[in-house]
Amino acid sequence: MAKLLFSLRNVPEDEASEVRALLDQYGFGWYETDAGILGLSAPGLWLRDAGEYPRARALLDEYQLQRLSRVQAEALERQQRGEGESFMQLLRTRPAFVLPRLLAILVILAFTLSLPWWLLR
Repeated sequence: MAKLLFSLRNVPEDEASEVRALLDQYGFGWYETDAGILGLSAPGLWLRDAGEYPRARALLDEYQLQRLSRVQAEALERQQRGEGESFMQLLRTRPAFVLPRLLAILVILAFTLSLPWWLLR
């Protein structure tokens, strides 16, 4: 029976590609599911044989620790060079992250600015 090994929800494409290559490299039988048209399904990488799960999980845990170290080092290097992600870059790459927060800020700001008008009525 199949077992979910790695959820692909909110995972960068480069990480997903690396995990796929890692599973192929070590000869695991796996398949991928997507989120579907409405985005309601569980996108992920599944092992065909649940008996391989402990070995695959250990391999994936090791990979994720290495990736965390690498990504943190890259972020620190970018920060030291003064290269940060601008608002527009963040908006283009992660609109589902930025827009709800921006809307919340605008609602709070509008409520705060209109509060004295409501109190004077």
